[in-house]
Amino acid sequence: MSGLRLRTHQRRALEALDAAWATERTRSWVVLPPGAGKTLVGLETARRLLSDGRVAKVVVLGPNTAISGQWVDQAAVAGVDAGDDRGLARPLTSLTYQSLAVFDADREVSEEGREEQLLARLHDNGRALVERLRDVGPLLLVLDECHHLLEVWGRLLAEVLDELPDARVLGLTATPPDALTSDEAELVGELFGTPVFETSIPAVVREGDLAPFAELVWLTEPTAAEKEWLAESALRFTELVTALTDPSFGSVPFLTWADRRFVERPGDAPSWAGLATAEPDLAAAALRLHHAGLLALPPGGVMTEEHRRDPTADDWVRLLDDWTTGALLRSEDPADKPVLDGLRRALPSVGHVLTRRGIRPGRSPVDRVLARSEAKTSATAEIVRLEHLALGDRLRLLVLCDHEHATATLPADLDGVLSEQAGSAYAALGAVLPEAPDALLVTGATVAGAPRTLAALVDHIAASEPDLAAALTVEDGPVASLLVGPWSSRRWTRHVTRFFEAGGCHVLVGTRGLLGEGWDARRVTGVVDLTTVTTTTAVVQTRGRALRIDPSDPEKVAINWSLVCVAEHHPRGDNDWLRLVRKHSGFFGVDEDGTVVDGVGHIDPAFSPYAPPPAADFDRLNARMAVRAEDRDGIRERWQVGTPYDDLAGRTLRIRPERADALGTTPGPPAVVVREQALEVRAATRPGFWARFGAGAGVPVGWAAAVAAVPLGVVSTWTVLAGALTVPAAYAGRAVSRRDAGRRLLDEARRAPSIAQMASAVADALHAAGSTGAGADRVGVEVEPDGEYRVHLAGATEPESALFATSLEEVLAPLSSPRYVVPRWVVSDRARGWRELARIGSRKQVPADGVVWHAVPTTLGTRAENARRFADAWDHWVGGGPALYTGSPEGAGVLAAQRGSDPFDVTTVIRRHWS
Repeated sequence: MSGLRLRTHQRRALEALDAAWATERTRSWVVLPPGAGKTLVGLETARRLLSDGRVAKVVVLGPNTAISGQWVDQAAVAGVDAGDDRGLARPLTSLTYQSLAVFDADREVSEEGREEQLLARLHDNGRALVERLRDVGPLLLVLDECHHLLEVWGRLLAEVLDELPDARVLGLTATPPDALTSDEAELVGELFGTPVFETSIPAVVREGDLAPFAELVWLTEPTAAEKEWLAESALRFTELVTALTDPSFGSVPFLTWADRRFVERPGDAPSWAGLATAEPDLAAAALRLHHAGLLALPPGGVMTEEHRRDPTADDWVRLLDDWTTGALLRSEDPADKPVLDGLRRALPSVGHVLTRRGIRPGRSPVDRVLARSEAKTSATAEIVRLEHLALGDRLRLLVLCDHEHATATLPADLDGVLSEQAGSAYAALGAVLPEAPDALLVTGATVAGAPRTLAALVDHIAASEPDLAAALTVEDGPVASLLVGPWSSRRWTRHVTRFFEAGGCHVLVGTRGLLGEGWDARRVTGVVDLTTVTTTTAVVQTRGRALRIDPSDPEKVAINWSLVCVAEHHPRGDNDWLRLVRKHSGFFGVDEDGTVVDGVGHIDPAFSPYAPPPAADFDRLNARMAVRAEDRDGIRERWQVGTPYDDLAGRTLRIRPERADALGTTPGPPAVVVREQALEVRAATRPGFWARFGAGAGVPVGWAAAVAAVPLGVVSTWTVLAGALTVPAAYAGRAVSRRDAGRRLLDEARRAPSIAQMASAVADALHAAGSTGAGADRVGVEVEPDGEYRVHLAGATEPESALFATSLEEVLAPLSSPRYVVPRWVVSDRARGWRELARIGSRKQVPADGVVWHAVPTTLGTRAENARRFADAWDHWVGGGPALYTGSPEGAGVLAAQRGSDPFDVTTVIRRHWS
């Protein structure tokens, strides 16, 4: 083992483990992405502890036989004596979790009727294994892919470890801690404590130890038959939504209820912030109702990216449930009975039912139609064709499905809409065989393909196991021929994998249960994901199949494809898109600009996690995906393999101005600020300002340069009032026209605030309030070629960067109902005569033409002291006045007059990034 090359993160993980063992810590947890070498870390740990006598035995538990077998194979390469016998005779024994967790159903309940502990329910074989673990002496128990502990084996192993108080325990997983639920985190903390080492997929790619990759999507619409069925399914719900706008629909009409509930709220009702905290989904639904023009903006509501779209089916259900439970079900008015009847008829089409206690989830075949649409099966064949054109003989494509074949019959109302095997691995194989005649299907029960390919596979097997090859026969199957004989998935998975990597077949169709986790094939060039599972664990494992480095192709770039079916006109037609969103939430990938971002934004920067793109754009988007898939060199370049990184996540605010003049471009504090009665000239705030400007105002260039060298805050400002700023008459001869000077002063005063200025104000205020560890000096602003701004707070923790992005978004948003506001006085761009300009150039009084009010961010508006901090930072970077409390009479008047005003006319989105 010592002769093998350890990768950077393997070495760091082992160093962290050595340090943990040295402190007498007995339970440790390491997080490494798929393909980053968790097995080698475990084997080297085992070798070190065995060699110095700290442990006598090592037992590895894994989730399936494929992973268990890999431990035995790699242990042999590493020089560690290993086997898979439950007698634990070898120094290292590799078993499955199932070898321990085989429960005896007859022992589930004790004679007294009480449920017994899990240990007491174990089958005799399982209890015997626990006894051997107790008796073998000093033990290292390695729990591979230990996220499975959060499922069936977690509590059992907690009890087992209570029986093994002296055992060392090493957990290995690819699932990051922040993906765990609170219950899962509690169990993992009990079993392992905190991770001793963790790293991310982007970090390992940047090191060059995982292949650069791109995440792409192929968008489809349902087939004609599916569309017809979906249209009929949607009709009743569409009629219901239309009826909701009728003021005679119900004793308390829906829109009347929504207005009372969210806008007029009685005095004893919680604030909007309180409602948004207690019922965030309901509050978001109300804001989307406002976007649709059916509700006034609730006082305190702030429209962000997630709200700037029409209500979804889930939004309507939440709002209808609130109306139903709050009004209709309590009503004795006969007029409400037909309303309730209409709800009962319409809700099943969106997967819900009306009960006596409100609206509850029900069963709907809509999601089945979208998830298993035959349009996705056809699209799989198109992706195979594209990938084969791009890679030729280098193609090694994995198509992953949930199941081999359908086991349940279709609902009666889907007869003739979907085929029984829609979405199955068999259906996928049938679709790809015309494009890839050598494609194989491999599952836990079946090996299938064209007869010629199966014959070649038998020849391949004969080279290493001639007796097995002689016993295999080819038989007819439902879609393709079957290879049958005296073997199991543990044996055929190994042979098929080697055959696939050797180029005997170029497309492998399989199930997630067999090939979605722990399966190791280094030559996989990409994955076509037809699965429906959305857990972080499954997503990381599925995508990890293609990320392993291929020693025979050092320039390998992997492409992971997702297929999505969207029914644009069905209220639940976005289900498959939202499934895509859940799959990519928390998963980092590189976008077209070379930024590593979380979520669907790395597939395409225009993609939103809240709604799919319009169907009219699908062909264009699919064409873009095809072009990206061909540009593997570009994908590799965007990952910047070998360059430094911090391995930190943060939040970026992306800002897109709707007008070219909405924002200024000044990077630092303004040189001229508009006050209520005057212009204030700040000489030291912009290098070169007086050199360009000061002569016209009668200020000597040399003197201004000296002033500009004094630190900001030391230099006082000059207020341009009549006669307030005087300069030696000796310099008057160097002045240019006073009129030109006045025009230049006004040009400076009219400059709109820049993103950099407002971001700096927010950063400094948050830092002054103690909310972040970084101020304006760590603000990063990038301008993309299409005019989009990207702003982030560098060097901050993820919560700090998220707070910064959210606060800046509030400042840029239309004014709603903040606790505090700050002013910004402006002068208009009206034409001014030369006399007026000359007076301005002579530093005469220039009163403001108006005032624009801006929200103090929520986090800074909770305390008056922090609101003052924001006002000070705002005045320094933008120019303004004291913070005004909107609960005061003056503040309430300002809010009433200004609510909804949008001074910047920009759209904003927050995206999670990696650096």
